[in-house]
Amino acid sequence: MIAILDYGAGNLFSLGNAINRVGAEYIITSRKEELAAASHIILPGVGDASQVISRMDRSGLVRFLVNVTKPVLGICVGMQVMCDSSEEGDAACAGIFAPRVRKLREVGVKVPHMGWNQVFDLKSPLFKGINEGEWFYFVHSYAPLPGPGTIAKTTHGSCFASALNIRNFYGTQFHPEKSGTAGERVLRNFFELK
Repeated sequence: MIAILDYGAGNLFSLGNAINRVGAEYIITSRKEELAAASHIILPGVGDASQVISRMDRSGLVRFLVNVTKPVLGICVGMQVMCDSSEEGDAACAGIFAPRVRKLREVGVKVPHMGWNQVFDLKSPLFKGINEGEWFYFVHSYAPLPGPGTIAKTTHGSCFASALNIRNFYGTQFHPEKSGTAGERVLRNFFELK
């Protein structure tokens, strides 16, 4: 059973529909005992990083999350709150991933970055069966800089880490649930991780 972490924001039902499409079962929960019983945990995207991390911290979910040993996938802001810190609200985050999340710099591009973009430099089982330069769907104004744990990159004005991995923790800046066949493949690959 997949657990979608409900932190009071996020794209829960779109993500749930994508999980159904790949044939997996899921629950939406913020209860630690249900999260502990799940095979995989997903932190959904959409929201303000400083507000999300504050809610998670107040409920003890940050402390719980950093000690999880099963596969965890953060999507968009779900990945950002697993980073060291974020410029969005000047937030200290969970510190699982080393990079700091920064506001996208408007260098001849529109921010927020909304729409399809290519993902390069793929380096993880998360991208098994996915071609270099595949297109994924993004909606964001902040992103981590490339650094330790970067397993994919994207350029929108400048280069940012579009996916991260350290130990059992994974993150995508793009939204797999909105990225068609390639996004569904990422979710399937994640669910195959042990």
